[in-house]
Amino acid sequence: MKSARSRLSLANRPPRDGATRTTTTRPVTLRKPELAPADRKLLLLNKPYMVLCQFTDEAGRETLKDYITEPGIYAAGRLDRDSEGLLLLTNDGKLQARLTQPGEKTPKTYWVQVEGIPSEEKLAALRAGVELNDGMTLPAGARIMDEPAVWPRNPPIRERKEIPTSWLEIKIIEGRNRQVRRMTAHIGHPTLRLIRYAIGDWTLDGLAPGESRALPAPELAPATRQHKPSSSRSGNNTAKPAGDAPRRASQPKRDERPRSTHSTASATPSPTGGKPRSSGRSTARRPARAGNPNSSDKES
Repeated sequence: MKSARSRLSLANRPPRDGATRTTTTRPVTLRKPELAPADRKLLLLNKPYMVLCQFTDEAGRETLKDYITEPGIYAAGRLDRDSEGLLLLTNDGKLQARLTQPGEKTPKTYWVQVEGIPSEEKLAALRAGVELNDGMTLPAGARIMDEPAVWPRNPPIRERKEIPTSWLEIKIIEGRNRQVRRMTAHIGHPTLRLIRYAIGDWTLDGLAPGESRALPAPELAPATRQHKPSSSRSGNNTAKPAGDAPRRASQPKRDERPRSTHSTASATPSPTGGKPRSSGRSTARRPARAGNPNSSDKES
């Protein structure tokens, strides 16, 4: 039999003479408090050409800090340095995640100036998805559009007299590195100029290059799971009439129905001459066996 004496843990053993015990504590990570709706910020910026989509740069190139003075906000997503157009900035982490996570599939609309005029067959390839070096792209919206009334780019695009240019409107829900440029190059029409016009419902309308506009951040309701109604095995979900409910409620449960016992039958007189009533399972009685005086007390 094992002894009930408590064991001395090594962690609780007293240190030897002259020795000191060091204890290690794990760092505690504190979560940032959730922002109140009134404290949420959302900025729309028309990012100019050749501006880095960050606030610092060791090489001294233009960054967002040259256009944004609002503290505590960060870009929700990225836009290449040689691309122009709409950029969203916010101090709300939930909104930033909703706009940048691939699973959210926020649509983005681009105005793209390309070399040449793509055929309908090549536009259909973009709509179906093309094979890039990092896999197939998801189906995209693609159409030829009229030249938009946009600001001139500085420096201007390179043009060739023998090769015309055209404008495409391309809508994607992915965010791969330089995806639109690689898509147009794949169909043989390199991108000359790329402007992001819209992210979701937010657009560039009314914003000149370098201008920003503050908007109230949208209220982010918690995601709720939608439960599907369970189907019956037969596949019919016909509702029963309401009249059945009180009828079922008035009937006693199977375990609660009164049972006939030998003691009850002998204590209470019966209109059948002292014989116990049946439990209701069967109305017919089996004739008593001869020579068995207690056979009348048994139920069939």
